[in-house]
Amino acid sequence: MSFQKEEKVTDEIRPGSIEYWAVQTPDAQACIEGERSLTWRELNARANRVAQALHLRGVEHGHIVALSMEVRMEWLVLSGALAKLGCSMLGVNWRLTDEEARYVLSDSGAQVFITDAQDLAVVSRTVQAALVPLVVTIETPGESFVPWSELLEAPEVARQSLAEASLLIYTSGTTGLPKGVAVGRPSTDLVTLREYFESVDASGAVEGVRVQLVNMPMHHASGPSQMWSAIRKGRTLVLQRRFDAEGVLALIQKHHVHLWSGVPTMFKRLAGLAPEVLARYDVSSIRRIGVGAAPVPYALKLWMLSYFGRDTLQENYGSTETGMVCALLPAMQERKPGSSGLPFRHVSVEVRDALGHLLPTGQIGELWVKTPITIKQYLNEPALGEDVLDARGFFRTGDVGYLDEDGYLFITDRVKDMVITGGVNVYPAEIESVLMRHAAVEDVAVIGIPDEDFGEQVLAFCQLKAGRAANEADLLAHCERYLASYKQPRRIEFVEDLPRNGMGKVLKRELRNPYWIGKERRV
Repeated sequence: MSFQKEEKVTDEIRPGSIEYWAVQTPDAQACIEGERSLTWRELNARANRVAQALHLRGVEHGHIVALSMEVRMEWLVLSGALAKLGCSMLGVNWRLTDEEARYVLSDSGAQVFITDAQDLAVVSRTVQAALVPLVVTIETPGESFVPWSELLEAPEVARQSLAEASLLIYTSGTTGLPKGVAVGRPSTDLVTLREYFESVDASGAVEGVRVQLVNMPMHHASGPSQMWSAIRKGRTLVLQRRFDAEGVLALIQKHHVHLWSGVPTMFKRLAGLAPEVLARYDVSSIRRIGVGAAPVPYALKLWMLSYFGRDTLQENYGSTETGMVCALLPAMQERKPGSSGLPFRHVSVEVRDALGHLLPTGQIGELWVKTPITIKQYLNEPALGEDVLDARGFFRTGDVGYLDEDGYLFITDRVKDMVITGGVNVYPAEIESVLMRHAAVEDVAVIGIPDEDFGEQVLAFCQLKAGRAANEADLLAHCERYLASYKQPRRIEFVEDLPRNGMGKVLKRELRNPYWIGKERRV
């Protein structure tokens, strides 16, 4: 099954494509990864060769090609090659077990699997079980697999593309099996779609941005979106295979990076570096820092503003199912602290109660969102029911928040994370924000656990900064200063590190499970 638009390759050059920049600025650097680099001419030539090599091996317009790899130059080449062929790209998390990867490959119907995995025994079991006919390995040669070097030996046959390759992403599957999402497919007319994307692009427009650092994973919508955004603008992409906090600072200094976007966890790691390490690097080239995918604790935001500059921070909010929803631009930071910003053009946000009724301005409830690219169904699944997608096209995000009198969106938590203690709703994000203000706390996650008297009680897991000390009494006393009694944690557990997924999000279900197994929870 394909989610690629029914378009054919053409001899015309698409503005903002790698073919376009190969003509306009052929000798300018397109990407840098470690000691490797490619100009736009070289990038386009490699994409042409890889497209031809795949074509000769039976890869056709509309096929789904699965990519499981770190953030690396080969992903960029493949993105261009698959756009030329009119194929869809399926991002597969390289951290998945062979069983999890098998399910994604089988469910999607992928015809090709391209990987940089070292353990080809696991890959072999996975692709055989999923009946994938063609496998390409980038790092390790395999007896029955095609080596990447062989693709690069194909003759260069010039191809042009009409659009970027369609992107297929599987949700993390916090409940049940993961579901496939065709990212960015239009659900409205093309004029509205264009105006929506122009609004999203304009939010991140900064004069003079020519170098962009990307280290977000390629199996999530954010990584590919950042890559394609940079290509459309003809920027030089600096790639970091895996996030490393001090490594980020070194890359910013070495390549004079103007733009970098990450998740709060990345910035927490930066903020946790020793002061002498932070002072060692020059980050003055940064003109815009983007952050999203999770709430940003206020204390962390203050640190980001102080380290990178008060006019650099932009927060973004969106989801795989809806695309980008809103942004808080640097000029809004001091005016609306804690907000996720204003919705983009042609985006509507409604706040509803548990029964679906609209709530007034300022009142907290569930967020329902409508954008021009909101999905109507998951891959190989029936149309979404009205409990998730209503008749007016509003999608139930699972987030909790409110709109203020000026239309700014404030996100307070996730529905499933909310704790109900003694019949009162408690939002873990509020407690986490308070604990993050303690000088010894590196990171924190708050959950609800069973309680015979109150239904649930609040439990906090805290990760301390290196070289800092604090005990449970210290942190409970800190919470008592800032939180009402019913919001305060009843217990605090200390952990070396919190469990996370590939995006760096804390997996609260792993923290909850030991307490709730065999017991019924309300969500």
